[in-house]
Amino acid sequence: MKPLLKIAICIASLSSVVPAYSQDADIHQGNWVSWRGPLQTGVSLESYQGYEFDPNPVWTDPISGRGNPVVFKGRLYSWGYRGKGPELMEVLQARDEKTGKIIWERETQEFMSDTVYNRYTVGAPTVDPATGNIFLANTYGEAMCFDPDGNVLWYHSMVERFGRLTFPNGRAGAPVIDGDVCIIRGVTSYWGADGPARDRFFGFDKNTGELIWSSTPGVGPPYLKDSSFSTPFLATIDGRRVFFAGTGCGNIVCVNVNDGTPIWRFQASKGGVNASPVIYKDKVIYIHGAENIDTTETGRLVGLKYPTDLDAPGGAVEEGQGGAPKLGLEIEAWRYTFEQFNCSPLVHDGKVYQMDKTGELICVDAETGKLLWELKLANEQLFASPAYADGKLYVTTSPGWLHVLDVTGAEPKEVAKVEAEGECVGSPTICNGRVYVHTTEKLYAFQIKNTGIAWAKAPEVERPAPGAPAKLMAVPSDVLLQPGGSQKIRLYKADAAGNRIAPVENATWESFIPPTAKVKATMDGGFEGNTILAKPEAKESAGAWKATADGLSGILRGRVGAKLPYAQNFDSFALPDEHPVDKVKLGHPPLPWIGARLKWDVREIEGNKVLAKTLDTVLFQRGLTFIGEPTAKNYTVQADVMTDGNRRIKSVVGLINQRYIISLVGNSNIVEVSSNHEHLKESVPFPISANVWYTLKTRVDVAEDGSGVIRAKAWKKGDPEPEAWTIETKHKDAHQMGAPGVFGFSPQAQKSVYIDNITVTPN
Repeated sequence: MKPLLKIAICIASLSSVVPAYSQDADIHQGNWVSWRGPLQTGVSLESYQGYEFDPNPVWTDPISGRGNPVVFKGRLYSWGYRGKGPELMEVLQARDEKTGKIIWERETQEFMSDTVYNRYTVGAPTVDPATGNIFLANTYGEAMCFDPDGNVLWYHSMVERFGRLTFPNGRAGAPVIDGDVCIIRGVTSYWGADGPARDRFFGFDKNTGELIWSSTPGVGPPYLKDSSFSTPFLATIDGRRVFFAGTGCGNIVCVNVNDGTPIWRFQASKGGVNASPVIYKDKVIYIHGAENIDTTETGRLVGLKYPTDLDAPGGAVEEGQGGAPKLGLEIEAWRYTFEQFNCSPLVHDGKVYQMDKTGELICVDAETGKLLWELKLANEQLFASPAYADGKLYVTTSPGWLHVLDVTGAEPKEVAKVEAEGECVGSPTICNGRVYVHTTEKLYAFQIKNTGIAWAKAPEVERPAPGAPAKLMAVPSDVLLQPGGSQKIRLYKADAAGNRIAPVENATWESFIPPTAKVKATMDGGFEGNTILAKPEAKESAGAWKATADGLSGILRGRVGAKLPYAQNFDSFALPDEHPVDKVKLGHPPLPWIGARLKWDVREIEGNKVLAKTLDTVLFQRGLTFIGEPTAKNYTVQADVMTDGNRRIKSVVGLINQRYIISLVGNSNIVEVSSNHEHLKESVPFPISANVWYTLKTRVDVAEDGSGVIRAKAWKKGDPEPEAWTIETKHKDAHQMGAPGVFGFSPQAQKSVYIDNITVTPN
């Protein structure tokens, strides 16, 4: 096994519409740097002399995967998984493109997610052509940037840092690079205005990993936990860099790349839009498989004629909904009833190629949506998107087939059909006369035999020139400090579209409370120049800051984390609100806690103020909330805990220690240690009565060889603490760090859990 990654820190033709590709249009010759290739549509720029597809692979490797590899400068970067149980790892591999020989690999392992059915690596790495760096967002919320030698340049645990939620479907998607911005998405529940669970996009500085912006262009929570992994499609429109994507709340959105400003949205369905859109001329073409907004049919392949004047897109922001201005059905140019959840459309030469969930492949006219032909290829197809090169369509279908189709005529003709081991979930990658396919059993490299390869020249990117200064932008735009810590803020003048103009060295900073803020809170910190500081005695807090210079202003958000040793008993909390159903007085947990306000409230139980799990939405039936920083380690977490319920149904209550959940599982009468319920999970019997307080104490001890032991003990509150640990779980590749926190699971949001007297102390 290679060393585990242990991170100690962290197309269109209108004159106003230009497709987005590399600044150097020739960089795509011999490269496939993102999951849908050089044109973002699944279309290769290659053409061949003497074409012959060889069904016998050049090389294979027995590693599972559900995405597709990328290629850059003679190297193939693939993302797969291997192992079982506690030793299951996701693996990013760098290989020699010709031989498949591994040059380096980096392993990561799951923590605290609820991913099921081995739905790992549903996504792809991305290469930045300007630097050669590799970007990855893995299944369980780690966003990473590697240099070509495999060294970590920056890292974020999106779950612990920004409140990313995990879901059983395990979708990750692919990062997108544009200029200096790395775009990563996820459903998050953070703090303040970003507390509600929404599908969000994050723009990071690709070089430093600092957050430039976050954006919430959709409305409402993801439908039925529909965590969209629609990869943004980049374009220059009306002098602005924008991207189009689907969201978990059923919208197609247009967002400004440079500052994250939502420009418009179109409600496409009642469920999530998971497939990635493509652009053809003045149309955004997308597909979904959920219930339609205006009919009783399910599924739709659509061409939207989008606004090209971004200052006047029409529509309005609906009251109480937020997000971007909503556009109406009048922008639909055409529609074709077709049901598909994940497989994205491919557009080439005025034709759209699309698979539906039953394995039907269709070709429609991109201008009108008129059906040109259809072909049954399989019994089902839920994920893989087609790829195209030189008149041939490459389609992977379930359970394990690669189809090669000649689509140059009026009807498609099958050139080859290859059976592969495992399930074909990933899309084909076509580069330098090779076709790469990743299945749930192997990574395959097939050869396109030829006597010569030619590459079409990709259109160049039109980079908008900055306009007049209109605002200030802080990088990072969100900070997390520990008491005694500091952070240098890079401040820039920018135009209205977020294009940076010049740095600002001297600005006036003042605490700022947005007029719409429900919680009037400030961050316990200050500034020296453009450096924000938290004094050693700074309190746990959160708030915003306003920078002013030369008549321009900008906003910075920040938090001061918990200082160890930490204690919270909720006695000082006011209870100003009343629950609309329960009719009991409520307060709210500390604002800096990640994802806390909508998952928990503070209420009085038997004369004591305690933390209580909310039951307002099934989306939060599984609630993880983090108190400290993601890099914390070597500490003990203790609290008094209680499950609600009866003999037939009880909730689950627990603590989070260094990426392990240690809980009292009421229905099963056990103390359980888990990092993922299908991999690392051990338990011992422990009788649990509903509405009885217990004390739970946890710690994680890591040895020099990287192995560890997760220890926990539980006893009735008020009884003497037992000397022996109730459970001791060994983990060969122990988690080296992680934020402390609290955990609650209320099945179908029926029974609450309660927590009190939380302490976090250094070991």
